[in-house]
Formats: sequence, C-alpha cells, structure tokens
Amino acid sequence: MTGIAIFVAAVYTISLLYITVYCVLQFNLLYHYKQSNNPTDHPVSFANLQPHGQEVERPEPELALAGAGGPVLPSSPAPAAAPANGEGVAYYPFVTVQLPIFNEFFVIGRLIDTVAQFNYPKDRFEIHILDDSTDETVELVAGKVAEYKAQGFNIEQIIREKRQGFKAGALRDAMPRARGEFIAIFDADFVPDVDFLQRTIPHFADPEVGVVQTRWEHINQDYSIITRLQALQLNVHFTVEQVGRMNGGHLLQFNGTAGVWRAKTIEAGGGWQPDTLTEDLDLSIRSQLAGYKIHFLEEVGSPAELPVEMNSFKSQQHRWMKGGAETAKKMLPSVWKSDMGFWHKVHSTAHLLGSTIFLFVFLCGVFSVPVLFLFGELVDLGFSKNFFAVFLIGLLSVIAIYFTANVQTVANKDRNFLRSVGKFLLLFPLFLALSMGLSLHNTVAVLQGYRGKKSPFVRTPKFNINTIRDKISSKKYLKGKLNLITIGEGLLCLYFCVAVAGAFYLQNTTFIFFHGLLALGYGSIFFFSVKHLRMV
Repeated sequence: MTGIAIFVAAVYTISLLYITVYCVLQFNLLYHYKQSNNPTDHPVSFANLQPHGQEVERPEPELALAGAGGPVLPSSPAPAAAPANGEGVAYYPFVTVQLPIFNEFFVIGRLIDTVAQFNYPKDRFEIHILDDSTDETVELVAGKVAEYKAQGFNIEQIIREKRQGFKAGALRDAMPRARGEFIAIFDADFVPDVDFLQRTIPHFADPEVGVVQTRWEHINQDYSIITRLQALQLNVHFTVEQVGRMNGGHLLQFNGTAGVWRAKTIEAGGGWQPDTLTEDLDLSIRSQLAGYKIHFLEEVGSPAELPVEMNSFKSQQHRWMKGGAETAKKMLPSVWKSDMGFWHKVHSTAHLLGSTIFLFVFLCGVFSVPVLFLFGELVDLGFSKNFFAVFLIGLLSVIAIYFTANVQTVANKDRNFLRSVGKFLLLFPLFLALSMGLSLHNTVAVLQGYRGKKSPFVRTPKFNINTIRDKISSKKYLKGKLNLITIGEGLLCLYFCVAVAGAFYLQNTTFIFFHGLLALGYGSIFFFSVKHLRMV
C-alpha cells in the first residue's frame, strides 16, 4: 500500500502544482491589467490613416457569386477622403466584411441587417457572406443580398461547391475575392454596433498593428444559470487576459469574430489553414511571430449570443479545447525557436496550453478521493493536513482575477457595487463547480487534440435567444445522444458523493468542500445534458 499511496499523492501533488503555476501566471496578467489605464473610449481619427492603394485586383477564384450573374472580378475603387473636423483629411480605407456561415437560419438575417447599417461610407466597404449552408439559409441570404443590392450596397453571397476546410477553408477560399485593405469578420450570432468600423479601423494607423480585436458582450447573459456562468468566464478572457497580455508584451489572439485583420497580415502569417479547429488562434500566433501586433479594444463591445443548451455548449467547449491542443502541438516549437524573451515564451506557452488545465483538474479531482482514504498512511509517510495549504495561492489568484473581471471592469453593466459583489459571491462557487464538472469532457477533447485525432468543425447552433422570455422555436439544429462521456459524468457525480460521505465517516473534512463542488459540477453537467437531449 505504501507504493500506491506515494503514487496517488504524487499524481495529486503534480496536478495541483501545475494548476497553481498556471494560476500564478494568470495573476501576473492581472498585475499587467491593473497597470493599464482604465478603458475609456479615446477619440480616434481617420486623419492618421494614409492611403496605401491596398484595394487590389486578385486572380479570379473558382467561387460562385449568388445573384451576381456569373463571376465578377473585383475592381479597385478610388480612395475616399472626407473632412476630419479640422484635423486634416480623413481617409476611409476600403474594408471587406466577411460573414462565414453554415446553416444559420435564425440569426444571419439579423447580422446582415446590422452590418448594412454600419456608419461608414457605403462605397468604402463590401459585404461577403461566405455561405456553406445546406438548408433554407441559402434562400434567406439570397433574398437579403437582393434586397441590399437594390439599395446600392456592395454585397455578395459566396457559395463553394464543397465545404472543404470548414470555416478556415471558407475564409481562405474567399480571400482572392476580398478587395479590402482590411478584413472585418463576424460570426452569425454577433450584432456589432453601427460604429464598429469607425472605432476599429483608425487603430491601424500604427503600421505594426495587424489585428484589432474587440471585447465580446453577451446579448442573453441573464437567460439562465448556464449563460450567466459562461459570461463569468468569458469576461475574464476579454478583460484581464487580453489586456494583460497586451500590456505585458505577450502574444494575444484574434477570437475568430468581432475583429479586423490587415489583409497583408493574413498573407504574412501564412493565410487561413484548416489543420486545427481553432484557426483563429493558429493564425494569430503565426502572424505575431511574423512581426505584427494584435491590438485589443476593451472599450468596444461586440454583442453576441451565448449557447443556451448544454450539449451545444459542450460542443463549443470541445472545439475550443481540442483546437487549442492542436494549435499548441503545431505552434509551440515555433514559439520557442523565436527571438521572443524567455518570459514572453513562458506566457505564450501557458496561453497555448490553456486547455490542458482541464486535464490536471480532472486528475486532481479523481486522485483526491484515494488521497482522502489513504490519508492516515500518507501522514505516517510525513504528509500533514497543512501540506496542501500552499496551493491555496492558486485559488486566491483565481478569485482575484474573476472578481476584477466581473465586478470592476467595463464588462459589468451593473453600476451598483454591492449588488455586483453579491452576484459574484453567488455565482463564483457555481462557476467552479461547472468548470470542474466539464473537466472529463474537456480532457477527452484535449487528449484527442494532442493525439492528432481529426474531427469536423461542428458549429454551435444559435436561435436568436435574446431575453429570458425567448424560447427555442425549432429543434432543427439540435443534435446529440447519450454518450459514454455523459454517462461518465453521472458516475463521477456518484463517485464524489461517496467521497463526501467518506469524509464524515473518516472525520476528515480536508477535501469536503472540493468534493462537494465536484459532485455538484458533474451532477449538473449530467442533469442538463440529459434534460436537453429530450429537446432533440
């Protein structure tokens, strides 16, 4: 038993150590975030932009333009200038707005309407709907395209013969059609503000800026406990993490949507590549290693819809976790071969290995139960109840990060501080439980990514859910079945319930809070997964 006890304690300790180191690095991002000025919407001017003649004629690709009457080679519109309030002449560079979609019947109309309202000269941007749809979305988009063409908009529906490479493939194949010096990209569920281009494009006056990324906001944050907890996590990434990395001089990431690329940057980074499920993170790293910077705008929010159904949420998590592992496997050698400073490489490594944290959370949870039952033997070997107290530094770091992101930043729309603190104290333990409960599901995704197991890009269905009164009007995009992972989540709930009971039996409550959260987390994931399967 001594050998088993040592092995169990070693795995548990190594897992805790990994989690703690990761949390400390995240706390360092909080430090850099706090060193920044509070985000304010600083006035930006087009007067600092200079014409570069970037609207280019590209070779004609083999793509069909719906409603265009055949292939049309892009023309080169003349640069537009307008008065800039006495600051000189404002130059409005030509922008291509790309909307990559696949079967987005419930939300794409809303996005097209929103983009058409952009406060930007109509002759200085074009809208390309990259439509890989296989359902009636195609007809809906065609109708919208015809409607806005009649109003003088430069808008096209681009349809590929084969959906090769999924979203990355669609973006790659559409690049030859894009005339813009800059490329704005939006997923179908986003509703950007009409001044989006006005507030992002001027930041490209810095020639080193290759990408401008905006902060995600959440249309339906208050729809359910599931959406509230998603928002709690995403707010951290879109405040502390992104701003902290930017201020620390570390690598950032484009988040796949609600951002703008300099067209040259995409080319310099090697273009869109479909060999990972997170093509956005992949190209972000490659373009920054090529010498470009990503500028993050915390003050500019881009509203979007959160998944409201558990299995859709898990599908999204699977894509992000597996894609993150694939990108880490692909790009970590390049990061360490680069001329970045050592600590920049360390932070970039932590960034790319972010999905791996779930593997160690899973191991930490599973092995903590035998640690509980072997505690007496471990004490005889020199362990004490205070041994693991040092790892509380990780928990305290996480609390500080999440409190800052969700109470003290622009992401918090509630100006009542006490009410915000109360909400945080209620939601944060539930968030910990949810994260722990996802660890089995996400661990499987991460291991698949590192093993090189390929899987298709599975879109996250959205249903135009804006308020708590809205309901899913159709089940057509809901898919899922009871699988081994979901069954495993139910069994792990029972496993940790036994651990809680064992703590009372052994009169050792060292892990009782931890095991209680694990039981709640796995139980909740299992319950909502099964419940929402009934909707299919």
